[in-house]
Formats: sequence, C-alpha cells, structure tokens
Amino acid sequence: MVEGSRKEPLPCTYSTCMNLRMMRKNREFLLVLFLVAFILFYFITSRTSDDPYYSSRRGKFRSGDDDEIDRPRQLAVQADDGYNRTSPFIFIGGVPRSGTTLMRAMLDAHPDVRCGEETRVIPRILNLRSQWKKSEKEWNRLQQAGVTGEVINNAISSFIMEVIVGHGDRAPRLCNKDPFTMKSAVYLKELFPNAKYLLMIRDGRATVNSIISRKVTITGFDLNDFRQCMTKWNAAIQIMVDQCESVGANCLKVYYEQLVLHPEAQMRRITEFLDVPWDDRVLHHEQLIGKDISLSNVERSSDQVVKPVNLDALSKWVGTIPEDVVRDMDSVAPMLRRLGYDPNANPPNYGKPDELVAKKTEDVHKNGVEWYKKAVQVVNDPERVDKPIVDSEAAAGRD
Repeated sequence: MVEGSRKEPLPCTYSTCMNLRMMRKNREFLLVLFLVAFILFYFITSRTSDDPYYSSRRGKFRSGDDDEIDRPRQLAVQADDGYNRTSPFIFIGGVPRSGTTLMRAMLDAHPDVRCGEETRVIPRILNLRSQWKKSEKEWNRLQQAGVTGEVINNAISSFIMEVIVGHGDRAPRLCNKDPFTMKSAVYLKELFPNAKYLLMIRDGRATVNSIISRKVTITGFDLNDFRQCMTKWNAAIQIMVDQCESVGANCLKVYYEQLVLHPEAQMRRITEFLDVPWDDRVLHHEQLIGKDISLSNVERSSDQVVKPVNLDALSKWVGTIPEDVVRDMDSVAPMLRRLGYDPNANPPNYGKPDELVAKKTEDVHKNGVEWYKKAVQVVNDPERVDKPIVDSEAAAGRD
C-alpha cells in the first residue's frame, strides 16, 4: 500500500452488517454486565452499618434482616414498559442533609409520582464514568477497544433506568433521590434529555451541623473539623449549582427553608415545574408513611420525615459553630452569600412560617412522645432519634 494512502472500508453485505450490529449490541450488553458487577462488588465490599437493603415493595420499612429482603418482581425493564431515555424522569439532589429526603417524601405522597429510597449505586456509576473521562489514557484505551462514548452512554443509561424503574412500583412519573447525582446533572441531561432536576439548597451552616451531629459519613468530610466540613460543603454546592445552571430550564433550585416555611407555595411551584397536577396530599406526607411512602430504617433522615413539616430544624445550628469559624465564615464558605444567606447572621431571619406549619410544629411539640414512638419504629438505631419535649416549660424554652 502506498505510504500515506488510506484504505477505504468495503461495503458490507446484509449478513455482515447484521453481524456488526450484533457485535455492537453484545459490547453494550457486556459493558452493562461489567458495570453491574463492578458496582455490586464495590457496594458489597464497602458496606457499612449505614447501608440499607432495598426491597421492591412500597409501604414497608426496609430492614437489614435477611428474612425481610423482598425478592424482585421483574427481571428487567422491557421496551413495552413505557420507560426509555426520553421519559421525563425526576432527579432530586443536593448536599446530604439539605432536605432531599423531605422533598422526595412530599413527592412520594403524590399519586402520580414514585421516588423511593436512595439507591446509592447511581452516584457511584456516574462517578466511575467521570473517572474514566478524567484519565485521558484510560479513555483512549476504551475508544481503541470499541467501547466508545456512545456505547458507554447506552450502557450507563440502561443501568440507571433499570435501577430507577426496578427498585419500586411503577408510576406515571418516576424519580430518583440520590444527593450526589446533582454533581453529574449535565451528563444526566445528555442521557435523559427530558428529565427534570430539583436541586435542594440549605444554609450550609445548618447542613454541616446536621452532618456532624448526626454522624453522617461522607467521603472527604472530617466530622471533627467544622471549618473543614464547611469548606467541603462550599466546594460541593458550588459544583451542583453550576451544574444546575448549565442544565438550564430543566433544573429548579429549591431552598429548604422556604419549603419548610411555605410548603404549599413551594410545592405548587415544584409540581408546576414537573408538569404534574396539583394534589393536596403532598402537604401531608406524614399521613402516608408506611402506606404509599416507604422508608429505609438506616437512612439518617427517616426518623425526621415521619413527622409533619415543622420548624424545629431551621436554626438548631445556632450556637454550635466554633467562634473562629463564625468569624471567618464569609471567607470559609463564600457560597453562602452567593446563595443569598447572610454569613454574619446568627441567628438568621429565614422568614415567617405559614399558619399550617406553625400549627404542625405545635402539634409535634404537644404530642412529642407519640411522634417519638413513630420515629423510633423506622430506624435501626433508636439512640439517634431526638428525644421528645415532654413539658410546657421545656417547650417554651425551645420555642
């Protein structure tokens, strides 16, 4: 062959073309199997006491006991199931302890929506792909092996869709709540162009205080160092906000404080954004816990979302932050100011609550023992559940 000349590909026969298509499908299938095997291996070998087992039936609390693991009811997502890459999936994300569980519980109360518990595997598969992309050498190896970006996208989208559809009941609108998926919102939009995204935003001081006080283990967060955790929060929320803004009209920022203070106005805004009809049940999710809303007994927020929307968590962080961190807050976490929070306000003024929220908060205090008993029933570690207020003097001091 003459140097510099290029060999033109021969036209393929029908059988050759079909074989090539089959080889491509087999590559995608094998990649899916590899991804599943890798995630399962990683998930099993890195399990901690915080990792739940997942069942596929709603209305039942998840447990770590082997005899309570539900068997899968379907083998795979079929083409005639009505779900594909163009389906309008809903993704809820944000830094952990920012209200993602409350958001998904309120949406789960809607008869047309099913979210369910955190899958934990979807952020890991997205992170795996991100690592491949960051390594030019590894990415080139994949391309040379015929594992192109298109093949990987097809495999990852199939994996994600299988998990979302398969880990709970079918519904007109399916949603996924894995907080760190929001770090990959732009890529998810590439996979699912019609998906909608809800980014939960909360005062970083409250988020970090909650992470530390409830001992929520997050890679890279030192729970003994408030300043370091604030820095990590700042970096994480900056990525998520940038991703949300890059997604554009398909991503909605939801402030936790405003959702708590004005749930009806915020949920009307959210349901309109998601294009689902309004339903009052989203304002009373606590009535559907254990019925239409299932909880994992090892997720750190389960004991809190059994209660109605209330004001208790808004300012718990005040007075808990080291003085030097309070003094340097503006420089430690500049995202606070960007998001509209006053880094120098201790306590801040988030606004006046709706009458319904004030009444529900009063009920949580008045019937604290009953709500405490309900909370204890949905966790595997009752010691972490906040003790109830049992007398009027204590209640007055807390208010």
